[in-house]
Amino acid sequence: MTDFVTEADVAQLLGQDWAGAGDAVLAVAMANAWLTAKIKRAVPEAVPDAIKSAGAQVAKLAVAGKLYKDTDREVQSKTVSAQSGTSVSKTYVAGSTDRSTAENFALDLIAPWTRRPGTVMLKRV
Repeated sequence: MTDFVTEADVAQLLGQDWAGAGDAVLAVAMANAWLTAKIKRAVPEAVPDAIKSAGAQVAKLAVAGKLYKDTDREVQSKTVSAQSGTSVSKTYVAGSTDRSTAENFALDLIAPWTRRPGTVMLKRV
């Protein structure tokens, strides 16, 4: 796991009391694990501010217990009929999960590092 963000970075971006009564060390470790899993490209020695900001947003989610959640089996289809001619239907894509605003923001911040590098041309010899 790479350390993209530290407690000091998060405190500088979100304020000293960002963790409240939560475990700041665990939240930062979870944020770094999340970033390590998402980032696919090499990152410069000096971590870019966008990645640090993303890490702070993710650490805020982690300390609130909203980053790594328990998952249930996904509902494939559900239909409820109240009266003849009236029904409600839900269909979920397998493996889909809700994402918070902060998680979407963090994903957008690290987008340049989550894509694989450009196309590689192969030449047959």
